[in-house]
Amino acid sequence: METLIPTINRLQEVFLTVGAEVVQLPQIVVVGSQSSGKSSVLESLVGRDFLPRGSGIVTRRPLVLQLVNVAPLQERLKNENGTFRFLHLFLGVKAEEWGTFLHCKNQIFTDFQEIRHEIEAETERNSGDNKGISPEPIYLKIFSPKVLNLTLVDLPGITKVPVGDQPEDIEAQVQEMILSFISNPNCLILAVSPANSDLATSDALKLAREVDTDGRRTLLVISKLDLMDAGTDALEVLLGRVIPVRLGIIGVVNRSQHDINTQKSLEDSMRDEQAYLQRHYPSLASRSGSRYLAKTLSRLLMHHIRDCLPELKTRVTMLSAQYQARLNGYGQPVEDHSATLLQIVTKFASDYCNTIEGTARYIQTSELCGGARICYIFHETFGRTLQSIDPLGGLTELDILTAIRNATGPRPALFVPEVSFELLVKRQIKRLEEPSMRCVELVHEELQRIIQHCSSYSTQELLRFPKLHDSIVEVVTGLLRKRLPITNEMVIHVRQPARHGGWWDRPLERHT
Repeated sequence: METLIPTINRLQEVFLTVGAEVVQLPQIVVVGSQSSGKSSVLESLVGRDFLPRGSGIVTRRPLVLQLVNVAPLQERLKNENGTFRFLHLFLGVKAEEWGTFLHCKNQIFTDFQEIRHEIEAETERNSGDNKGISPEPIYLKIFSPKVLNLTLVDLPGITKVPVGDQPEDIEAQVQEMILSFISNPNCLILAVSPANSDLATSDALKLAREVDTDGRRTLLVISKLDLMDAGTDALEVLLGRVIPVRLGIIGVVNRSQHDINTQKSLEDSMRDEQAYLQRHYPSLASRSGSRYLAKTLSRLLMHHIRDCLPELKTRVTMLSAQYQARLNGYGQPVEDHSATLLQIVTKFASDYCNTIEGTARYIQTSELCGGARICYIFHETFGRTLQSIDPLGGLTELDILTAIRNATGPRPALFVPEVSFELLVKRQIKRLEEPSMRCVELVHEELQRIIQHCSSYSTQELLRFPKLHDSIVEVVTGLLRKRLPITNEMVIHVRQPARHGGWWDRPLERHT
C-alpha cells in the first residue's frame, strides 16, 4: 500500500513523456478563490516556503506537485541500497530536502527560494509577465523526509475581474481550466474556503458540486480560522452542520502576512496553529490543523488509488492490446527507404490509372466512378447538352444574307465569302463554350473523386505512413488544380479558328 502513490507518480511521468491523456490517473486537485489561502495550505503540507507570493492572481499556471518521502540524509549516506534505491539518480545529493522540475532536466534545486524563482520564471516564459494565465502545467517534485507521499495540483484561484493583460472572460477561462481537472472521475477535490466568508457563497464548493454531485470526491478545508470576527467561530461549519461534506471538513490556521514578512518558520507556525486550535476548538484540535490535513490527504489518496486500480488496470490492458494490434499492423521495419517510397508512389499511380481504365481491384457497384463516370459525362451529360442546342438558333436567313452582302460589297458573289462564314460560325460556336466548360469541371471533379477512391482502398504499406499518404493526395490534387485553367484555355482556343487554315479546312483525323 505504501508504494501506491510513488507508483502513480512514476506512471504520471511516463504518460506525460509519451503524451498520453487517455488514462486518467488519481490525484488531488486544489480549488479555491483567489487569496483563499491555497498557497499557504500547500506550503504547510511541504513545510517550506516555495510558492510565489504577491497581490492579485499569483498562481497563473497549474502546478503539479509531487511530494516524495525519502530517508534522512544521514540514513541515506549509511545505506544507499535501502529505501532510497529507486531514486538512484539522486544518490549524490548532499541535502536533506530538494526539488526538481520536469522542464529542467537533471537540475537539482536545494534552495527553495530558487524553486520559487524558477516557478515565477517558467510562468512568465509561458504566460507573460502581466497576469496572463495558461493551462499548461508546471511539474515540480519535492523530496523530503518531512513530507508524506502525495500528488497535488494547485490551480489558479477563481477570479472575477480581469487585471493586467487578462482577457475579459478571465473568470470563464479559469473555471473552464478548473473543470478540465476536477472532471476527472479519478481525482480528489480539495476545496479551500476562508472562514471569514460565507460558506454558502464558496466558489470552490460550487464548482466541486458541478462535477461531484454526491460529494464522494470532495474534501473541504476551512482556512484562516483566526481571522473570523470577534465573538464568532466556525464550529458549526467544521462539524458539517452548515454544509455537509462526505470526505470531511478540516480547519487550518494560515500564516499571516506579518509572519511571512518576518520569515517566521513553518515549524513555529504549526506550533502556534495547534495552540490556537486547543484554545478555541479543543474538541476538534486532534482533527484539525496542517499535520492532520497531510495525513488525511495521504490516507484518502492511497485508498482512492486502491479503489481506482481495477478500472485503471482494465483500461491500460485494453489500450495496450489496441496499440499492440496497431503496431503489428504496421508490418516489419523498413530497411530501404528509397525503394519503399518508390514502391508506394508507383502503387498509388497504378491504382489511379486502373480506376480510370476499369481494371481496379475494388469496383463499386452502387454508382459510376472512374473512367465509366468520365465516359458518362462525355456521352450522356455533355452529349445531351450539345443535342439540345439548335445549330441555327438565333440566326435567321436575313442575318446570313446581310452578312454575305456586307462581305461582297458592290460585287455579286456566287459563293459565301470566308469572312462572313467565319463571323457567323464564331457566333454559333460561342454557344458551345458554357457546356464545354461545365464538362471540363465535371471531369475535374471526377478525377478528384478518384483520389479519394484510391485512398479508401489504400494498400497496407500506404496506411503505415499517413503523412506520406497526405502528401501524395496533396500533390495529385495540386497537379489537377494546376491543369484545370490550362484545359479551360484550350476549350476557349478551340472556338477561335484561325483566319486561314481553320480547323474546318483540316482533315478529319487531325481533329481527333
